[in-house]
This record gives sequence, structure tokens and C-alpha cells, in this order.
Amino acid sequence: MSRVDLKPLPEFASDEEAERFVDEADLTEYDLSGFHPVRLIETAPVDLPRTLVDRLGERAAVAGISRDRYIASLLEEHLAAAPK
Repeated sequence: MSRVDLKPLPEFASDEEAERFVDEADLTEYDLSGFHPVRLIETAPVDLPRTLVDRLGERAAVAGISRDRYIASLLEEHLAAAPK
């Protein structure tokens, strides 16, 4: 299959939906040329109050993503909006 014949990846509403797609789809049919490796960096633990951790987990569940991904997205949004 040539690159021209490859399908674009669909949009996903949640991490779970994306994981299900990856588990079930034949990825050789999709154009993955826009992907690049991502290296996650482990950081030192951050102490957060249990109530805050619980609230973050609740919000992440509503968003359909993991708590860690939700926290990362909050930090990304905050840093993008902050003056340089």
C-alpha cells in the first residue's frame, strides 16, 4: 500500500477509545508519518494533599484521560498562557 493510499487516523474522544483502536485496528492501513518519538522524563515525586489528588482524578475521569495526563495538560495550558 503506498503512502497515498493510507487512511488518516481518526480523532479520539478519550485515551480509552484510542487504546481500543490501537488494540483492534490494522495500523499498516494508516498514515503514521506525522508521528515522532516522545521521551517521557521521570521527575521527583511531588507531595500533594490527598483531597487535591482525588479532585484531579475525578476531573481526569470526566475528561476520559489518566490523572497524570490530565495534570500534564493543566501544566501545559498554564505555561502556554503565562507571559514569557
